[in-house]
Amino acid sequence: MEHVIWDEKFNIGVDIVDKAHAKLFRIVNKLLDISKEPNAPLSIYKEGLKYLETYSMVHFSEEESYMRSIRYKEYPNHKRIHDNFRDKTLIALKKDLELSNYSSTAVERFVETLGTWLSEHIMMEDQAIVGKAVPRRNNDLSSQVGILSRAVNRATMETFQVESTLVTSEYKGQNIGNAFYCRQDYTTQGGIKLQILLGAEKPLMLRGVSRMLEMKTIDQNELNSETSLQIFEQLFGHMSKVFRAEAESDFEKENLLTKDDFRKDFMKGYPLSLLFSSKLGYFIFCYRSLRVRNRNNKTT
Repeated sequence: MEHVIWDEKFNIGVDIVDKAHAKLFRIVNKLLDISKEPNAPLSIYKEGLKYLETYSMVHFSEEESYMRSIRYKEYPNHKRIHDNFRDKTLIALKKDLELSNYSSTAVERFVETLGTWLSEHIMMEDQAIVGKAVPRRNNDLSSQVGILSRAVNRATMETFQVESTLVTSEYKGQNIGNAFYCRQDYTTQGGIKLQILLGAEKPLMLRGVSRMLEMKTIDQNELNSETSLQIFEQLFGHMSKVFRAEAESDFEKENLLTKDDFRKDFMKGYPLSLLFSSKLGYFIFCYRSLRVRNRNNKTT
């Protein structure tokens, strides 16, 4: 991963906020440099991450104080985003680091996730404070996050025999490791069309294949398009129960996506996009409602 570069475009024109953002970028880049150092002691990682967390919370508090001082009308939603990052995303990322014993790969993932979140947050929510952007609206999907998180965890337990933890409910399409991707369309009993997008890192998929073939160890060649399709079919089978949905078509190789296809489809817009972490890697779950046409072929 490359450094996250500070640019003047990130400035919102509020000195205390801009200086804090620039410093956060420097801290993130320092952590990235540490992750590339061979045999870096754990104490350096832990000290750097603790400093990052402490400074982030101080910055959030100062930024929130400024928003209150100008009576910013989107303050409640903005604070909710801060709270979600502090109470969910950061905790899950730290847990992932601990499970991996602060491996360089886990640290790099931590930094990339944080760098992406920070850049997106500044350009959208923070620029909106001074009227330079339109704030992201809360689509009131928060009530669904808990239900879907539990459903995903059950599905990963059944398929991979591994527990997953929600890292963020605002996944932005950041890269994960070597992964497999898939998409499926459903129609619910209420007539609503849904599209679900999944991504799973290779170690997770290998675990799924080994369980499916009832083998303790497998050759990586066993993980091909046919077996990966079977694993995704199992996952979708577990998740479809939550929506009381039926697939619109048979599950075929066309459902599998390349990394580029996944990103192109994701960029079309998924209002609920979740990123999970497990001891075997990351798992992505995204879904959106599709337009439903009535009998006169009019969009509803």
